[in-house]
Amino acid sequence: MLLKTDPRNRAWIEIDPKSIEQNARIIRNLLAEDCLLMAVVKADGYGHGAETVARAALLGGAHNLGVATLQEGLDLRAVGIDCPILVLGNLIQVEELRACLGCDLMPTISSYKEALLCQKIAEDADQYFEIHLKVDTGMTRLGCDFEESFDVIKSILTLTNLKLKGIYSHLALADGDINGESAFITEKQKQRFEELLTTLPSNGKDFCRHLANSAGAIRDPGLHFDMVRVGLALYGYNPISHLHKDLGLSPALSVKARVTLLREVPAGVGVSYGHQFTTNRKSRLAVVAIGYADGVSRALSGRISVLFNEMRLPQVGSITMDQLVIDVTNYPEIEVGSIVTLLGKDGNTVISPQEWSGLIGSIPWEVLCGFKNRLPRLIA
Repeated sequence: MLLKTDPRNRAWIEIDPKSIEQNARIIRNLLAEDCLLMAVVKADGYGHGAETVARAALLGGAHNLGVATLQEGLDLRAVGIDCPILVLGNLIQVEELRACLGCDLMPTISSYKEALLCQKIAEDADQYFEIHLKVDTGMTRLGCDFEESFDVIKSILTLTNLKLKGIYSHLALADGDINGESAFITEKQKQRFEELLTTLPSNGKDFCRHLANSAGAIRDPGLHFDMVRVGLALYGYNPISHLHKDLGLSPALSVKARVTLLREVPAGVGVSYGHQFTTNRKSRLAVVAIGYADGVSRALSGRISVLFNEMRLPQVGSITMDQLVIDVTNYPEIEVGSIVTLLGKDGNTVISPQEWSGLIGSIPWEVLCGFKNRLPRLIA
């Protein structure tokens, strides 16, 4: 007999699809009418649940979806999502590319060799294969070398069973300051991309030209071209918040957990592994059922707060695998079973992934993608 527990017994994640839908609508309103919005739903929708995010984003005005792996694309097709889906990662196995063709997924290619492989697969199937070519304009990651891209495109266009649907690149520093190196590198990447496009008939307008990520989409309309690929902003966070541009985005994810034990301890008591925190007064401590095995980094120990009724309660001592401790001395309303919010919204108060990432020298993308599968995802 299979027994199931209430997913809210211990710790969980709540997702608000309406926030994602509204965020997509806000971003869509930043774009020209003929500019498409791609919702990037890789890494299980940045930890929010790929299917949930995809459906909400499409309702909010997204036209395309972006995934990192073949399996992510196949999973979306399996639940009936039939919009255009671009696989952003490089697929190098024949079986993977054949599956793309069979399930109407568009692969990214970074070389003419990959194009020939796709051509052979399409010929054997007596079909046309839609692909996007990625060009490296300064990210130095995926994409064909910029200097070779002119000839690569010309060669691809001679392949009878391939349809080059898109040409794109990726910005390396768009989330940086509007001046200095970030601005210089971003402008240089834009110029390289435009230089490539000018060598094509009608400046490449026969293809879907895309360059901007979330930061690029917000930073400069001149980076939009025919489509923008939006990830972090879709989930409610401005990747260039230092520009102090309030877009009205709303966080769609909240991490919640329950208090499972209350302790009354005197002053001078060490708390958790290593006794990195020692009480300096008679204290009331609450044990909360969530830890680094769930995605709350141990490096955050003693540096974060949790929310309860919009009040911030300090976390103390080392975060352990399955539990952490908060100081609730001044909060008598906290009791066993009380629910606290570690990340996301509690009323009008928000703890953002930027707050956590800033404390540990990480980035908000890593924080959001770090929550483990043992945390149930529930619709708020």
